[in-house]
Amino acid sequence: MLAELFAILAPVLIAAGIGYGWARSGQAFPTAFIAQLTLNVGTPCLVLSALTRTRVEPQAFAEMVLGCVLVTVFMGVVGWLASRLWRQDWRVLVPAFLFSNTGNLGLPISLYAFGEQGLALAVVFFMVLCVSQFSLGALLAGERSPRKLLLNPTMLSVMLALIVVIFQVPLPRWLDNTLGLMAGMTIPLMLLTLGVSLASIRVRHLGNGMLQGGLRVCSGAALAWLVGTWLELPPLTLNVMILQSAMPVAVFNYLFAVRANRAPEEVASLVLCSTLLAFLFLPLLLAWLLPVLPL
Repeated sequence: MLAELFAILAPVLIAAGIGYGWARSGQAFPTAFIAQLTLNVGTPCLVLSALTRTRVEPQAFAEMVLGCVLVTVFMGVVGWLASRLWRQDWRVLVPAFLFSNTGNLGLPISLYAFGEQGLALAVVFFMVLCVSQFSLGALLAGERSPRKLLLNPTMLSVMLALIVVIFQVPLPRWLDNTLGLMAGMTIPLMLLTLGVSLASIRVRHLGNGMLQGGLRVCSGAALAWLVGTWLELPPLTLNVMILQSAMPVAVFNYLFAVRANRAPEEVASLVLCSTLLAFLFLPLLLAWLLPVLPL
């Protein structure tokens, strides 16, 4: 089991560690360019490629969407209650509890833990959060242009993916190969960028960051288990949803907080602390999830 856990987490830690070491060594890293590349090109290709190469049945797709929506709503309530408990602006804590790092961390870990089918289901979860983050999250960060919200490449890819999944549309081979090629760069770039971002973030409020980050990670997993059990989800769908829900606070929350000038140091602390805690919590979670799946 230890060797299996190491095989799942080592590629993620090594890739993120390379990005962290690269930034700490003073080497240049075009973070803004890489972020735009992965968001506008890599992520749409990854979404379409994962959902066309590994077919997700419409029922499994709908189950994951419903589960993700319910978990996200409940996490918003937890974030609001946490803001009342710590007497902080709800616009700081609620987005941090709503939007987790299901892309940079969740997708590669789901791939190595549950294979291509697990990756496809994780992409569905990721899609729902992307729609939420680039609509509700952008609105909370001060974006007021409906055109920019709707024409975001990630949002467009989600719309196309829905058509592909619902109507089982086959893609031409040349397009399928192109999507697979471009999707291949996305996860490595996401992990490198995560490492660079963690090295670049300067934090304070470490005490609150550890408490709130731990609450975000643990409550996400617990709520996903409760929701998935209530919905009677199949084992693979349930496990992927629990894993994705246990991801730390997304780095984009920090970028949005900087844009809105809304307590960026507090959000930075949440991102860093929840990520460190997730690296400690995820091996335990995976050790519990993996034996549940049939061989």
